[in-house]
Amino acid sequence: MSSATVNSVSNTAVTTGDGKPVKFRKDHNINWWLTAAIAVLSLTILVPLYFTIVTALKTPAEAGTFALPTSWQWHNFADASAKVDYPKAALNSAIITVAAVVLTLLTNTFVAYAVARNMDKRFFRFLYYFFIAAMFVPFPVVMLPIAKQMGTLHLDNQLGLIILYMVLGLGTNLFIATGFIRSIPVSLEEAARIDGASTWRIFWTIIFPLMSPINATLAIMTALWAWNDFLLPLIVLTDQSNQTIPLAQYVFSSQFATNYPMAFSSYLMAMAPVIIVYVFAQKWVIGGVMRGAVK
Repeated sequence: MSSATVNSVSNTAVTTGDGKPVKFRKDHNINWWLTAAIAVLSLTILVPLYFTIVTALKTPAEAGTFALPTSWQWHNFADASAKVDYPKAALNSAIITVAAVVLTLLTNTFVAYAVARNMDKRFFRFLYYFFIAAMFVPFPVVMLPIAKQMGTLHLDNQLGLIILYMVLGLGTNLFIATGFIRSIPVSLEEAARIDGASTWRIFWTIIFPLMSPINATLAIMTALWAWNDFLLPLIVLTDQSNQTIPLAQYVFSSQFATNYPMAFSSYLMAMAPVIIVYVFAQKWVIGGVMRGAVK
């Protein structure tokens, strides 16, 4: 196409059927200063991450500086794993995390479905606001009563910890899932009821599969919480053989407080699984929260 033809096309006004020119909406200008500021601030996470990595590979005498290690101490990871019994702690964390995720998805989603489809009733509307209000109660306020209750019920073990993750996360999960469920057309359920399907079958065969984005979000958020949590395992678990990775690191740091490279090596080993999970699943977290929060 020649330049004359291009100029002719670009100078030709586009009109509608009645001869009126079509007005095209101009794109919004990008605030490059704000974009640059956000980019710089987002990169600040690399500073503590860099410090953690280089410290984990140094000798104790070199710890505390940002300089690269003179000799790379890769054995710090093996030493840290042996000191804290990392395989056992990681297995405990994995069991608690997987069980908490499965139990949360099986229970919290069904509660959200019951509340979402009965918001016109006073009782379910009260339940919704009751669970939402629980999100604003600081955990230290209920920490000691929870510890006392779990000990009285003989649930100061992994099972009790899993139940607590399911119950304490209900408010946030209900808030996210309810908005999404209410956006699902009720006509789908009415058609299933005409065919004789029960409420239980409607949920598991129609609603639950449609909630895949929300289920992924709830699963990821619960997994990150259960894997990284320190306070709940500290006040609930009484058997040291059941300790999770954060608890194992706490004992490690208090016993070997001067060996920072070994401590930072254990931190990196604990961070690695959740970082890998979040890198590949962050779109589910952001997308699920947006879908659930906005009807």
